Amino acid sequence: MSATSGALPASRVVPRKLSARRRQEVVAVMLFSGGPIFESSIPLSVFGIDRQDAGVPRYRLLVCAGEEGPLRTTGGLELTAPYGLEALSRAGTVVVPAWRSISQPPPLEALDALRRAHEEGARIIGLCTGAFVLAAAGLLDGRPATTHWMYAPTLAKRYPSVHVDPRELFVDDGDVLTSAGTAAGIDLCLHVVRTDHGAEAASALARRLVVPPRRSDWASSQPRHLDRSLPEEIGGDPLAEVVAWALEHLHEQFDVETLAARAYMSRRTFDRRFRTLTGSAPLQWLITQRVLQAQRLLETSDYSVDEVAGRCGFRSPVALRGHFRRQLGSSPASYRAAYRARRPQDDLDQPPARPESQRPVAPPHQRRPHPGPGHNQALGHDNAKTGTDAYGPGVPKQPVRRRGDTGPADALGVIRS
Repeated sequence: MSATSGALPASRVVPRKLSARRRQEVVAVMLFSGGPIFESSIPLSVFGIDRQDAGVPRYRLLVCAGEEGPLRTTGGLELTAPYGLEALSRAGTVVVPAWRSISQPPPLEALDALRRAHEEGARIIGLCTGAFVLAAAGLLDGRPATTHWMYAPTLAKRYPSVHVDPRELFVDDGDVLTSAGTAAGIDLCLHVVRTDHGAEAASALARRLVVPPRRSDWASSQPRHLDRSLPEEIGGDPLAEVVAWALEHLHEQFDVETLAARAYMSRRTFDRRFRTLTGSAPLQWLITQRVLQAQRLLETSDYSVDEVAGRCGFRSPVALRGHFRRQLGSSPASYRAAYRARRPQDDLDQPPARPESQRPVAPPHQRRPHPGPGHNQALGHDNAKTGTDAYGPGVPKQPVRRRGDTGPADALGVIRS
């Protein structure tokens, strides 16, 4: 199966008819103490401000405390919500914008209120880490979902029945919707307005917010990126030393057996331990690290594609091209061209990373720029031969997935072949 034909399992839950006491235009936002203020403010701004003069239909907003107050948020601010959980009984849409800590269980009363709302036909939305609250309530069981890529392995490990894909901007599964990181919450809220009132209303709101009305053409207009950050949980584990060694020797040809030997484990034990810590199979992780190394060299050097393949531990340029296209959606040459095209012109006179003695002399307008910030270390892979799972967070592959859609990834951003 190719990377473009994989699909998240569709939910088996049929959306319920909205209870007579609930109204579709009433949006309840559930806030918790310790929640980040930016994520919390997104649904308040989208659904709580009257913009009818700009052609945006009005929602009725109910800001509800998910627990006893006062609610403390970013910067030590204290908030007092005008409503409690009882107000959720009137809402046709309930939004959980964020949860304070993925290691803490949400209050049972809040979970019960979410379950009741869902049973009575309300649309439930989790923004960013709000997906952990929805998962704790059992509302994501058997469903596709997303969250911030940094927490996706934890969500998948803690709730194995949830089909987590960290590469989506947001996932619309009918009556339950989730979004990725901070900015993706805006995308999902705009999507809700578009679903309720049409593209014109969503575009009018996007203009008022000064944001793109739809980021659905991301992959066709900009190169995609993967991120190389490891989950926080691996930091204190002995396996971290093996991971660090692998990242420092990506230019060498070694396999998972080599890593298992360095960890003094059998291959089976190493695979199980690695997957437990990261949510990814080690072979998939290793391939993605090589793709990421290739990505950086294409951005920061003038090496040919063949040279890049050799410097990233691939046995041939053909192997590099296959894995690169599966994970980033383009060929290495196309990726380099797109990356160069989007760099500011005033940066083009900066020297490339390739040593002076090894690169051809080129006029300033042809020289490669330095990489931008944010290229850290990541998880996730694709294995073209074995078809094992992968996790590759970063810029999402597709912005929207609705019930029954097909796309390139399964539970953990897995690419099957």
